[in-house]
Amino acid sequence: MVLTGTSMLLAMGTVLGFVIVLLVGSVLLPGRKIELAEDQGDTRVFKLNGLTLFLITVLVVGMGQVLGWFSLAFLYNHFFALLIAANVFAFALAGWLYLGSATVGEAPKGFLREFFLGRDLNPVWFGIDLKFFSYRPSLIALALFNISFAVVQFETYGELTFAMVLYQIFTFVYVFNYFQFEYGMVHTWDIVSERFGWMLVWGNIVLVPFFYCIAGWSLVHAEGTLSPIFGGALVLLFLFGFWLFRGANEQKHRFKQDKKTKIWGRPAETLDGRLLVSGFWGIGRHLNYTGEICVYFAFVLTTGFESWIPFLLLAWLVGLLLHRSWRDERRCRAKYGELWDRYVERARFSMIPFVH
Repeated sequence: MVLTGTSMLLAMGTVLGFVIVLLVGSVLLPGRKIELAEDQGDTRVFKLNGLTLFLITVLVVGMGQVLGWFSLAFLYNHFFALLIAANVFAFALAGWLYLGSATVGEAPKGFLREFFLGRDLNPVWFGIDLKFFSYRPSLIALALFNISFAVVQFETYGELTFAMVLYQIFTFVYVFNYFQFEYGMVHTWDIVSERFGWMLVWGNIVLVPFFYCIAGWSLVHAEGTLSPIFGGALVLLFLFGFWLFRGANEQKHRFKQDKKTKIWGRPAETLDGRLLVSGFWGIGRHLNYTGEICVYFAFVLTTGFESWIPFLLLAWLVGLLLHRSWRDERRCRAKYGELWDRYVERARFSMIPFVH
């Protein structure tokens, strides 16, 4: 599509309107609240209504598609205009966060560093933690882009390929489960420790919805076919990765909530009551990352091997999670000291049991 002034205004309005609608929904929709105590004594409140917001959004958009109010092909046809608009929005929001930071009076650490990483830990608008909220437009937009690819394929060819069907199931389950597990996200490194600046803003508003969908984009006009046997293997890979990814995170969350919880039917075993060494966490230190890589590998492999472009996503994710595991190791060693060394001796493997 040729970019015009009209298309850019439409894209800007779509991006801004989408974020505003989700923010209003996050404020108005009911949801359980979780309070998280910080080290300095402050308390942060998180409202868990992301799953409701996601399902309502999908339901409304789905009804609009079926009833002919609009076509989600709009997202596919205006992809690059929306990409530019999302970048403008992300840079503007990061700038606003920098200028409106509550830490303006503190000694600066350098503009680029503060703009990139952020100055405030958890800015709040209308009672909503913005950093926690930012994952909602990120993943809901990703889901809508993915659905739009199926719409375009069906409107163009009158049917969906087996590969597209598998891709839609995999990605919908992944996003649905994120919001289903939203209560566990309040304990993640991003929410607890990362400041909210350009890095997270751009990552959530631009990188995830526009880059993490490239496998679906590649499937729209793909000419190859996916055999039932290969498709079955992808289902097994997805299920294994999902079990590993979500299972490890769930075990850690339950342990944080209750040190006496049972893992795989037995009381949780720990080191000094602080580090979990039961279940997945007694085998490897970052198996949740391994599981997520397997999940995305299944996404990418639905495209077969016709193009190398979808594999850029897998390469990016592997690099990202390897770097994150290194950051985790450094942070945990600084936090736990000798206890972390004992844990490393117990859980000898990082991401691949008996290999790495």
